[in-house]
Amino acid sequence: MVKETEHFAKLAVDYLFARGVYILLSIFLAFFLIQAPASVSLDDFRRRLDSTAAVLGGCLLLCLLIIYLLVRPRPVYLMEIACYKPKKSTQAFISMSDFAGVFSPESLDFQRRILGRAGLGHETYLPETVVRAPSYNHPVEARKEASAVMFEPVEALLKKTGLRPEDVDILIVNCGLFNPAPSLSAMVANRFKLRHDVITFNLGGMGCSASPIAIALARDLLQLNRNSYAIVISIENTAMGGRYDGNDRSMLVSNCLFRVGGSAVLLTNKRSERRRSKYQLMHVVRTHTGADDQSFMAAAQVVDADGKLGVSLSKNLMAVAADALRINLTTLGPLILPTSEKLLYVAKWLAGRVMSNKGGVTKAYVPDFTRAVEHVCIHTGGRAVVEEMGRCLRLTEWHLEPSRMTLYRFGNTSSSSVWYVLAYTEAKGRVRKGDRVWQIALGGGFKCNSAVWRALRTVEAAAEDPNLNPWADEIRKFPVQVVATPNADTMGIRLVKFDY
Repeated sequence: MVKETEHFAKLAVDYLFARGVYILLSIFLAFFLIQAPASVSLDDFRRRLDSTAAVLGGCLLLCLLIIYLLVRPRPVYLMEIACYKPKKSTQAFISMSDFAGVFSPESLDFQRRILGRAGLGHETYLPETVVRAPSYNHPVEARKEASAVMFEPVEALLKKTGLRPEDVDILIVNCGLFNPAPSLSAMVANRFKLRHDVITFNLGGMGCSASPIAIALARDLLQLNRNSYAIVISIENTAMGGRYDGNDRSMLVSNCLFRVGGSAVLLTNKRSERRRSKYQLMHVVRTHTGADDQSFMAAAQVVDADGKLGVSLSKNLMAVAADALRINLTTLGPLILPTSEKLLYVAKWLAGRVMSNKGGVTKAYVPDFTRAVEHVCIHTGGRAVVEEMGRCLRLTEWHLEPSRMTLYRFGNTSSSSVWYVLAYTEAKGRVRKGDRVWQIALGGGFKCNSAVWRALRTVEAAAEDPNLNPWADEIRKFPVQVVATPNADTMGIRLVKFDY
């Protein structure tokens, strides 16, 4: 009864604010008619009219102020981040030779070479069923994995912030390959007994760049719903489609990269929560090049010639990614770059036009984005992705360290990887008040998406909770030197058994 009373009270307040202009004008008109005598002289009428105009002008200004306060963009704050880390796992070392009956000798050699230079360490996580059982794609195990990866971060978020499940107004879940019915968002609503009027979305098939998309959706919903809390969950599911047992090379790479992981972040537009929030959302820039056929099929879930399902990564993936990145930077640059970098870019562009008219060629100028942001969180799509983006953006070793170490420790956790990278940065004590954080991710479709945040306070490394930050209890071991091996036959892995 208390919850319903609060809900109806909120609706009443929203109604009053939405119709405030008409209510004020009606009250003023009624007051004027009641106070006016039956017969007045012309001078009295003019004096009353002047005073009426003054009052009406004041009411109009008040109404305009109310309208401005209602329609101005509401700030979006990030209160807390939680990344999934299994509480129990078993270390195992698996030889590629154990899969001799599954893959051809050529496919085994190919995967050995990929593993040797992928940049993953020996403590990434996979479900036992994916490693032990051949061609294992079971919806029951997939639900168990999804439950653990979603529920545990959300529980940690609510405990840390002191919010109740009924305080959640918006819930968004994104997962690329596993989209059951009832949906993943319905599973969360059922688990935590969310309100009947909670706004839920379930985003599927949007790949590794889905988290900024979900953040953009949450931002738009928070513009429409005052004083609200939103939870955004980003996961991928390795138990359902996490292992490909065919011999198509374009589909074997994913076997070596994708690992268990997920994240949950709590957003709000309540100004009263700014004090204890970590970041404020500044920009989200989304780029979609799916109109081009090559881009559209650069990363896709397909069936091979033998009818086996897997994720195919085309040979021109890096070229497609570079094109999407270029378009994204062209849009993002004017929003965040300092004036000096903008002027330098224009000068280089004009010089290039002059040289091209004279038959010469000049190299395109890439702005120095490290002058616009202090921290860069690159999606850990693989060692080649991290290194190539670092080269294109002219990033230093210091900027690349969080992404490299996240790839090494947790592997490619798909859309949630940018949050693991940010968690590493926080655990190292690097985030200071006023710092700008740039998350950038690539995904099938093809998409390149960016989110830029500003730190509202210094994040103390010692205060990080191991239940929220997966690096908190082991950050002292990092960074480590990642050495490529020419032919890795043995794969170190931590096996997880999900009990949900």
